[in-house]
Amino acid sequence: MVILAAFPSIPSLSSSSTIPTKNFLSISRWIKRSQTLPFLSSKTFRCSSQNNKPREKSERLFSNLNQTTMKRESGSVINGIFLVAGTTVGAGILAIPAVTQESGFIPSTIACILCWMYMVVSGLLIAEVNVNTMRELGSGGVSLVTMARRTLGNVGVQVVCWSYIFIHYALLIAYVARSSDILTSFLNIPLWESASLFSLVFGSICYFGSKEFIGLMNGLLIFGIVASFTTLVSVAGGDLHPEFLLRTKFETIPSSIPIIALSFVYQNVVPILCTDFEGNLPKVRTSIIFGTSVPLILFLIWDAVILGSIPYFETNSDKIADPLEQLRSNSGAVGPIIEVFSLLAIGTSYIGFVLGLSDFLSDLLKLPTGQRRPLPYLLTLLPPLVLSLLDPEIFFKALDFAGTYGVLVLFGIIPATMAWKERNSESLGSPRLAQLVPGGKVTLSLMIGGASLIIFSEILENFTHS
Repeated sequence: MVILAAFPSIPSLSSSSTIPTKNFLSISRWIKRSQTLPFLSSKTFRCSSQNNKPREKSERLFSNLNQTTMKRESGSVINGIFLVAGTTVGAGILAIPAVTQESGFIPSTIACILCWMYMVVSGLLIAEVNVNTMRELGSGGVSLVTMARRTLGNVGVQVVCWSYIFIHYALLIAYVARSSDILTSFLNIPLWESASLFSLVFGSICYFGSKEFIGLMNGLLIFGIVASFTTLVSVAGGDLHPEFLLRTKFETIPSSIPIIALSFVYQNVVPILCTDFEGNLPKVRTSIIFGTSVPLILFLIWDAVILGSIPYFETNSDKIADPLEQLRSNSGAVGPIIEVFSLLAIGTSYIGFVLGLSDFLSDLLKLPTGQRRPLPYLLTLLPPLVLSLLDPEIFFKALDFAGTYGVLVLFGIIPATMAWKERNSESLGSPRLAQLVPGGKVTLSLMIGGASLIIFSEILENFTHS
């Protein structure tokens, strides 16, 4: 017989206590009713049994319930890793060689590792604030808007809203534009048909698919990415010249940081992870660290193969030169492999961004959480489809603009500012969890200062060149 001993309204009972049948049935019914509530309690649940087994400890804040089966569905760490990795490995990886070819492989490797560390810390700060917000509000499905409203007020809400919408639409436009170009060459159909086909297929996966199905699809797509990536490295690596990797031009690193940082964007799915894992921060931390480590390795290998295969690099202030075009022209076998890899990489990232933006719009429109509504998905899918058809050459433009003026604000300055306010404000009533990121104000200052420095340097450079 299991005796629960940590409910505030039930007296603590030892295993030797005698429980009247009537009271025991009443307690049982109360427990069953409590398990159907979306939010139980932020307190830790402990239970002990008569055979004196070690106590089990649950860190979740609430229970995710399937509205059909009324059974608890806790998120899987493996699915969480796949979601983060799939969201991270997107169109950004296709642009990395274009922006790092001038600085060289060694400087760009340093920049990639620093950006990875920065974006991991950013995601952990978002998770920390998100779970604390869930504790205070007593509900899951908390988006960046709700977090900003709680910590930064109306000004923070406006910055988050416009930055979030701008970045997501810019990237979704870039993804649809590039994928439609690939499908048009493969299927020999008009551009508008390929763009519509891509949006319909992957949009349907996001809208109709369950968490398990979406996790499975992400796993299959990532497997395809790894397979095509391995094939690409094997084919293109045969022409690798190690001496090309020794070229260095460290002074050009700052100009490549916005695109590199953009390549590590996954923070839009962190609120989804926090809800799926029922506020369990260790699971969220594991998903973030391992989910971003895989793309980091892929980025470094990809950059080495591409930069090591190009004999010369050229700078052009008006247009970013794409080294992938040179590889396609030099080898007939590499071109199709690059296109397959690109389409799979875009597909995984597209799923993550559609889920993140639709969840954001649902919160913005005050729609009930835990239910799929068509309006947020229509607002997520249709504008990128239309705008990508208006300018098919928008791929690099959208990536560069989103990385420079959006990502470092929304996923750099804002998370550190929210964490700063939450950690040092006495007005936030809920007791806060342990900090996921050490270093206190020093770490937060470095996060804010580093992003601000890159943003202002880009603005200054654009102003002087205009």
